[in-house]
Amino acid sequence: LLQDMTSEALERIREDPTNTPHHLRGHFRGLHKALFALGHSGPPPKSIHAVMPGIEGVPKAWAEMIERWYATSTLAHKVRGSYRSIMAKAARWLAAEHPDVIEPGHWSREICAAWVAAIDRMTVGDYVQRQAGLERHGGKPLSPQTKAGYLTATRTFFRDAQEWGWIVRRFDPSRALATPRSVAALIAPNPRVIADDVWAKLLWAGLNLEPEDCPTNTYGLGYPMELIRAVTLTWLFGGLRSDEIARLRVGCIRWQHDGVPISADSRDILASEAVCLLDVPTHKTGTAFTKPVDPLLGQAIEAWQAVRPQQPAMLDRKTAEHVDFLFAHRAKRMAKTYINSAVIPSLCRKAGVSNTDVRGNITSHRARSTIATQLYNAKEPMTLFELQAWLGHRSADTTQHYAKITPNTLSKAYRDAGYFERNVRTIEVLIDRAAVESGAAAAGEPWQYYDLGHGFCNYTFFEQCPHRMACAKCDFYTPKDSSKALLLEAKDNLQRMLAAVPLTDDERAAVDDGQAALDRLLGQLADVPTPAGPTPRQISTPVQATLLPVIEINQRPI
Repeated sequence: LLQDMTSEALERIREDPTNTPHHLRGHFRGLHKALFALGHSGPPPKSIHAVMPGIEGVPKAWAEMIERWYATSTLAHKVRGSYRSIMAKAARWLAAEHPDVIEPGHWSREICAAWVAAIDRMTVGDYVQRQAGLERHGGKPLSPQTKAGYLTATRTFFRDAQEWGWIVRRFDPSRALATPRSVAALIAPNPRVIADDVWAKLLWAGLNLEPEDCPTNTYGLGYPMELIRAVTLTWLFGGLRSDEIARLRVGCIRWQHDGVPISADSRDILASEAVCLLDVPTHKTGTAFTKPVDPLLGQAIEAWQAVRPQQPAMLDRKTAEHVDFLFAHRAKRMAKTYINSAVIPSLCRKAGVSNTDVRGNITSHRARSTIATQLYNAKEPMTLFELQAWLGHRSADTTQHYAKITPNTLSKAYRDAGYFERNVRTIEVLIDRAAVESGAAAAGEPWQYYDLGHGFCNYTFFEQCPHRMACAKCDFYTPKDSSKALLLEAKDNLQRMLAAVPLTDDERAAVDDGQAALDRLLGQLADVPTPAGPTPRQISTPVQATLLPVIEINQRPI
């Protein structure tokens, strides 16, 4: 009888597991919670999996201070737990290296320097309490990101302890425990983008997902197929964190056209013209926001909402609100690990791709980097600030950790910048093949003539002449209206070629900016000797000189 299921009866069952069949033991806690809700028993004891083990191997004063900080800090639960473990490592390191430092108040600036050096040389598994799971990575050096995280945790602990008056301020944590430059230099934005061909196969698999592709349990599919499809397309098109996906709420999809809200089943608007908006809940770095997503995602979510059973509101721990979670089934919220443990393996199997690549495992968060990078490198790309708003970041610096310029985009931008064409121009040059074949060229006779438009220059080292862009008409110059030039152009063995002329900044300005820049160039060259010897001032060059005709060659792919 229900009235017999008291706390004492449940405790006797818990103490003697043989009273419960093995396959039902996992449901015992849920049964106790239900009986407590009905008022027949007291609350169930806290799960052993939710209790952090006590800190061992450190002085009592250190353990008490760390636990006190853990209970007082307002950081997120996961962050507090991580910092607690790191400070326990620091206390064990002190017990081994500085046994005289038995409480946090004894920590000095010299200890800070020693701790920074110890972190820089630390390996995986040093000063830990639990050795389980370290077989593969134990003994490997810590990554730069991990070293920086250790120092961040230590700075936070001592800054809070000083601000709260628990210890005397003997040093500045922000300076004494700063991340060394040698470590910070190794940390840079490095999005783990999934290759385009692999991502395309995963998209195809997600759009064609069938029940036989999904994992099952004893009773069949763990979730309705509509929920699985909605979760899959949210991961493929939403660009959301796993926690944001798990915390989406019923009614998070809205439709509009030309800025005016419309109904999802509107017959007056084509599906391709409607804009689908997704309401993202309060997340890791900011408040709730709305962003546009692909209509396929909106249709999948609405298909799940149409068959979603009525369920009680559940507590959103981040906002302390009772809300209707979108991805919930049988009054239980979908775990944020479901994507990594079920969705991604199913898509990889269907697409015929490995769930690992050169960047590591394909995880939920890598889709966010992949989508951001593709939007940043699209034919009509998003700007960095637009992408920042779409991802929900507080600063553009964070967005740079997700958006990566692909080599193709960088190559196109470099090519369009025209660096080579900007600094080099070409002119026509006439080659007298008869003079070359007869040996006259070897004897010193002119054999190449640079076409200056108004005449020819037969100076062999024309590219090095400082007056090449505004000829001073020295002895190497032959006017086009002279008989010598006419005889030259009448020859039938001339070969026309193009010669590259590298330009200085002043010469490029003369080419691009016109007569005023040309006049400045002439003034600068007035007293510079020509290849023949005299300066333009001595030759009495006319004030209105003619600029060298140059040909712009744009090297573009055919």
